[in-house]
Amino acid sequence: MPVEGFKVDVEKAVGHQFESEKVICNRRDFLLYALGVGVKEDELKYLYELDKEFAPLPTYPLALLLKGNDFDVNLFKERANGKGGLPGMPYYDPNKIVHGEQSLEVFKPFPVNGGTFLAKKTCTGVYDKGSGMVIETQIDLYDEQSNVKYCSMVSKSFVRGYGGWNGPKGPKGVSYTPPKRNPDAVETFASTASQALIYRLSGDYNPLHADTELAPTIGFPKPILHGLCTYGACGHLIIKALADNEPTRFKSIEGRFSSPVFPGETVEVYMWKVDSKDPKTQGVIFAAKVKERDVVVINNGYATLYKKASDSKL
Repeated sequence: MPVEGFKVDVEKAVGHQFESEKVICNRRDFLLYALGVGVKEDELKYLYELDKEFAPLPTYPLALLLKGNDFDVNLFKERANGKGGLPGMPYYDPNKIVHGEQSLEVFKPFPVNGGTFLAKKTCTGVYDKGSGMVIETQIDLYDEQSNVKYCSMVSKSFVRGYGGWNGPKGPKGVSYTPPKRNPDAVETFASTASQALIYRLSGDYNPLHADTELAPTIGFPKPILHGLCTYGACGHLIIKALADNEPTRFKSIEGRFSSPVFPGETVEVYMWKVDSKDPKTQGVIFAAKVKERDVVVINNGYATLYKKASDSKL
């Protein structure tokens, strides 16, 4: 049932540019994030700051907006709304938010020492899906001093129960269907029982991922793993399997969160190489499935990787 009296002023909300936020990170954050998305000890390039090939995982910026500009824990409900809130948006229960879709496009590899950045956030859509509401935001990340743009991230959050207010339904998204053949690669992310407790230290302190008393009150038997944890694991495994584990070859990734993962479950990532519109890049359709329950948890996944210079000339 829709929430009585709930209605969004779409004209006020869509296009709103939030106040720019300063976000900071360092090498310690890169190490912690890599552990959080399941990187193992045999890949020291992501886990040991003195490794000669040390680099942050390209998906790390996805953690930055919730982390903010300090290194302490924070309140998720304050960080999730952005500075000043969204005009035209009535109050809704932040515990009803689940991550729907996410994309990331990298324009410049992230600096290996971290730094201070400006996150410029814009609401790009609010949609009424009947059973809930989708809030779409784009975040562009810039170097604070040089104004160099590092990446763009588009996030779609689904707020359960806040639909039915006769708002726009939203455009139909692009569909990525895996080819009818065996995948080119299958990699495994074996999450641990404490995976969410590790990943949350990268900045996403949503109680849903830690509070055993809260989770059942909002529809889950126990705390779930962060969608962006599984997402980051997919990005890492795609680079490992299809880009010779060279993070600079990563260009973009997008996907839809279709079902939750519980800490301790094994996630299998299936990858199919496909043609890309850009001859310099390789397209990759991917899907992630929990092995124990045979449930797809990320679908409609698509990534692009830069080809090796010799490959792109073929």
